[in-house]
Amino acid sequence: MINRTQGLVLGFFASAWVMLALILACSQAVRAETLRKMPGDGTLATLAFLAALLAFLTLLGIGVVRRWRWLFWVLLVAFAAGVARLPVAVLQLSGQIRPEGPDWYVVLQDVIGAVQVGLAFVMFAGYRRAGPWGARSDPSGRG
Repeated sequence: MINRTQGLVLGFFASAWVMLALILACSQAVRAETLRKMPGDGTLATLAFLAALLAFLTLLGIGVVRRWRWLFWVLLVAFAAGVARLPVAVLQLSGQIRPEGPDWYVVLQDVIGAVQVGLAFVMFAGYRRAGPWGARSDPSGRG
């Protein structure tokens, strides 16, 4: 059975992937910036990138469902690091550093960072209540 924390993390993974696929399909500016950082170009490179990201997120999803303790801590730290997106977005929007796409994309990244920090808080609160992934409520003790 998947608990609330696991559901939120899995939902975040799914939403992030779908959102990225839609952005890459609909925004030439973001697609060009993303492809500039990757070897190859064009539709094939975009599809390969999305497939690789989906495979990675699927592996993470398996770890979430199986309640891998080490993954809990890695994700907690990674989500908490989303707080760094706010100053970066401010610097990009003010012209202090080069933005990684149009202004709406910078703001969207900032919103995603806020969601990540919220997930980190939820994960930490769940840890304080029931251990990583709710392990204290796991009757098998494997948690």
